[in-house]
Order: sequence, then structure tokens, then C-alpha cells
Amino acid sequence: MLTVWQLDRLGRNMRHLIDTVNALHDRDVQFRSLRENVETTTAAGKLTLHLFAARAEFERDLLRERTTAGLETIASTRARGRHGGRPRKMTPEKIAVARQMYAAQTYTVEQIARTLSVTRGTVYAHLNTAA
Repeated sequence: MLTVWQLDRLGRNMRHLIDTVNALHDRDVQFRSLRENVETTTAAGKLTLHLFAARAEFERDLLRERTTAGLETIASTRARGRHGGRPRKMTPEKIAVARQMYAAQTYTVEQIARTLSVTRGTVYAHLNTAA
């Protein structure tokens, strides 16, 4: 008897799984899946195997469709010039002000950060990048 944890561990798709189980049966090897509690020693077990295999393939196809739809949505959104994520704290104007204040050498980085309502790390990150 061949025992696996889950049906999808044995086959890539429903057809492959059924072919593998049939090949095992031809060699007098029984199959058992622990998670789905399927054994091919009975007719009911074989029916259950086919039902679970069909359901698993259906779920994989749904996941593939959702992933494709999500990627298409992202691509169309970017094509319209929009990008997701949180808006940047440091606008080009704030970066210019920060560089001017830093170049004047009369303000500390802490003061610059407080003036621009950002953290010191953010100020340092933009001061260290090329203009």
C-alpha cells in the first residue's frame, strides 16, 4: 500500500493522479491518502478519490484564474499611471528643503526631520541619494 499525506502529493492534475493510481492498481499496490481519508481498496474509495481529485483540480484552476485576473488588474492600473502602496512622505519639494537646511549647517537632522514631519532615517535616506 502506498500512503501519501494529501492527494496533490501524488499527481500534478486529475488525469495524472488517476493514471498513477491505475498504474499502482495494475501492480497490485493499493493507495491511501491520509488527509482525505481515501483508500482505493473499495469501490466507494475509488469514487471518493475521483471526487476529491476533481475538486482539487477545480480549486487549482480557480486559483490560476484569480491570479491571472489580479495580474491583469495590476497591469491595467499601472498602464493608467497609477501605482499602489502608501504615498511617499518626502516629496521633491521636501527633499529640496531638507538638502538646503542640511547644507546650511545650522540645523540638526533631528530639527530637519521635525520640520518636515518625518523620521531622521527618512531624512538621512534622502540626503544620501544623488540629487
